[in-house]
Amino acid sequence: MPNGETPLPAFDLVIRNGTVATATDVFAADIGVKDGVVVALGQVLGAGAREIDATGRLVLPGGVDSHTHIDEPRGGPTVNADTFATGSASAAAGGTTTVIGFARQGRGEGVRQAVEEHLARAAKSRIDYSFHIILTDPNPAALAELPGLIAEGHRSLKIFLTYDGARITDGEALEVLAAGRRLGALTCIHAEHHELIAFHTKALVAAGLTLPKHHAWAKPMVVERECVHRVCAMAEALDAPIQVFHVSGGESAEEIERAQQRGLKVWGETCTQYLVFTADDLDRPDFEGAKFLCSPAPRSREDQAALWEMIRRGVIQNITSDHAPTRFDGPGGKTVFGRDAPFTKVPNGVPGLAVRMPVLFSEGVVKGRIDLPTFVNLTATHAAKLFGLHPRKGTIAVGSDADLVVWDPERRVTITHSLIQDGNDHTPYEGMEVTGWPEMTVVRGVPVMEAGRIVAPEGHGTFLPRAPYEMIKPRGIFPGFFNPVDGVAV
Repeated sequence: MPNGETPLPAFDLVIRNGTVATATDVFAADIGVKDGVVVALGQVLGAGAREIDATGRLVLPGGVDSHTHIDEPRGGPTVNADTFATGSASAAAGGTTTVIGFARQGRGEGVRQAVEEHLARAAKSRIDYSFHIILTDPNPAALAELPGLIAEGHRSLKIFLTYDGARITDGEALEVLAAGRRLGALTCIHAEHHELIAFHTKALVAAGLTLPKHHAWAKPMVVERECVHRVCAMAEALDAPIQVFHVSGGESAEEIERAQQRGLKVWGETCTQYLVFTADDLDRPDFEGAKFLCSPAPRSREDQAALWEMIRRGVIQNITSDHAPTRFDGPGGKTVFGRDAPFTKVPNGVPGLAVRMPVLFSEGVVKGRIDLPTFVNLTATHAAKLFGLHPRKGTIAVGSDADLVVWDPERRVTITHSLIQDGNDHTPYEGMEVTGWPEMTVVRGVPVMEAGRIVAPEGHGTFLPRAPYEMIKPRGIFPGFFNPVDGVAV
């Protein structure tokens, strides 16, 4: 090198002196990043154009939240409180670097139209993103659109078996499962027994029992347990891999476990809210219970204990936020029909992007329910594997995207909405004390959040197409002598 010239840094970014945690290991290492990718892990690395001292901190893979409702049109009278600009900011504030949202086909509408419109909305995202395709009208024309969309990287589908305007019949569900199996897409299912819910709801309204707490009365565990059992049977009959969304308690988790014990490719996720909220929260005064109204409904302390046990046993390996933000006040909010509205008029869903990882770390790792690698698996690695993003996402390894979180494991925080940085006007986690909080969130080598400030611009995120992958390939095993998907004997 000519005299007087300063050598160029070997790396764009180096994070030094931290404790790296993955889903399998915890070890001391420096991390070298070049061109958005991890290129070195070691004890003595060269200089970086920027260097971060992570002494006393954990360095974790950026979170992968595979169940998020961001900037989804609802058709009124309520509105989603987040754009991708605000939703992605909130995710980064909590250590999440990748979200999987939903491109929703409306009844009578085309599927590609919904995907393209959602891609346009997502262009504001500060973090990386992918989509599940929601099918509310799986008619032959809609199903005919799937091969092209799945080949373009939209490799997961979602169906509802409840909710007027969204639910499909069991027969239609079988058509979607068959299409997913043939095309190499994972089908995700909101599993609740619609008619049982409607029967309970009609009786509750007739009896004048319409407070937010009665939402849980309309949805006892049996409506979830029965439907989870049913979709597992459908998956077995068609040899179709599935994930059951938001498993809320012990009985429905047991159905997942039984399916797994039979060797089925059936996975279950739960959500942060089911580990910390109960049906009692729906009974808070002054309509505050509406802030906790979601589906399935929050359950009991016993169900929470059962979920933690299922997590430890590996039955549930994915914990998401099911982020569904609706403001409490104002036009389009949870009080749009008044503070004395019946629970049937209160929009479902709770926000949770920013708190998912801090709450799980505090309730899980700090309280000794799970270890650190399990935390990483639950918040990043398993979701990345299940949805075809690993090893690019969900781990810290040479060649992986430099999606990293510098985490203070000892910082004690009282959650307030001012920390959340979303487009909502409240958080149901207000006042909860947690131990462990992210200091910096990095997406492909670029800091997005530093010391609580969002520093990356809108549009830094990129769409993540997903190629075919082994994890969701069918087993080739049917319970009888016939393959009903392909119409051949086995």
